[in-house]
Amino acid sequence: MKTYDIVIVGGGPAGLAAAVAAKEAGNDSILILERDHELGGILNQCIHNGFGLHTFKEELTGPEYAYRFIKQVLDLGIEYKLNTMVMDIAADKTVTAMNREDGMFQIPAKAVILAMGCRERPRGALNIPGYRPAGIFSAGTAQRLVNIEGYMPGREVVILGSGDIGLIMARRMTLEGAKVKVVAELMPYSGGLKRNIVQCLDDYGIPLKLSHTVVDIEGKEHVTAVTIAEVGPDRKPIPGTEERYTCDTLLLSCGLIPENELSRSAGVKMSPVTSGPIVNESLETNIPGVFACGNVLHVHDLVDYVSEEAKRAGHNAVKYINSGCKEGASGPSIEIVATEGARYTVPSTIDLNRMDDLLTVRFRVGDVYKNSFVSVYFDDERVFHNQKRIMAPGEMEQIILRKSQLEEHKDLKKITVKIEKE
Repeated sequence: MKTYDIVIVGGGPAGLAAAVAAKEAGNDSILILERDHELGGILNQCIHNGFGLHTFKEELTGPEYAYRFIKQVLDLGIEYKLNTMVMDIAADKTVTAMNREDGMFQIPAKAVILAMGCRERPRGALNIPGYRPAGIFSAGTAQRLVNIEGYMPGREVVILGSGDIGLIMARRMTLEGAKVKVVAELMPYSGGLKRNIVQCLDDYGIPLKLSHTVVDIEGKEHVTAVTIAEVGPDRKPIPGTEERYTCDTLLLSCGLIPENELSRSAGVKMSPVTSGPIVNESLETNIPGVFACGNVLHVHDLVDYVSEEAKRAGHNAVKYINSGCKEGASGPSIEIVATEGARYTVPSTIDLNRMDDLLTVRFRVGDVYKNSFVSVYFDDERVFHNQKRIMAPGEMEQIILRKSQLEEHKDLKKITVKIEKE
């Protein structure tokens, strides 16, 4: 097989943006490997609008947003292979993949960009008691059935989980004539964007029950009813709070998991919080020349941020290759620690010698915070203290670090991000 400088695993929004950025940075030897039959990833089934406000300054549907990047890939002549499954990434960055035309093949690469996206948490991970009848779908599967296949999963719907896909499917099923009876959420807060709660539930009179979960599923051949109950602080059902809803469909929207089987088998170090790779300021993993971006790194709330992050990965992959595939002059390594309300940060470390003038550090909070402060400490000195009216786990937060500011603090070892009340 032909060799390439950069192999990108995944042809969704992250992979496409990384490829375009790498090409624009001056590298012509790029290959995208995509397991689906078309480029665009999950955006192809997201026919609702709300995409592109940051990137293109206009509101687009998912397919429209994807097409903007697909067109750039085509116009720039970037190579790609569809219906191609990547099986393995070796320590020397040789990528093993297979498809019908080429069979099993290997591609030696100088840099690899991981952009495999994420998947939904399955029912098996939720431990819901009851039978296993037909009529239980993940929200993403239902979205594909309705928007691409043209099938209607059911007419009376209960949704467990208030992630963005679940909220959007509550509206979508309603528009298609179904009756969405309730959205139940285990946590005391929603896992989705505030705008989706308003536009998808409130506008259609669909009730959202926080601190509730499904405790029973009825029906052997097909779902006939589900029972939900309130849960206490220990997340366990409270006896006597059960409510029964007759329905023919149960949609599960209980979180997304970065798709990292390939990353793990390649030896990439993973974060126990995000289930994605641990990366530095260049979005490079612990394996030199292997970069990660998009939802495979950590689950994003907006695809615009996926594209922005992926461009950084593509640009940095070219910098790595131009340096002769060497680490380059390594500067002081600064650790970024998330604590006291902040769950994690991306990136986790900064090398001052390789850092750009500005670095965006993204993180999520672990609870709902009102009128609290995002504080950043350089070692023990507080350098950033910004009040936010509200912060919630469903929405990503970010801080901007300046290289010049970091250089002023001699022998800086640790940056701490925390949430403070005052």
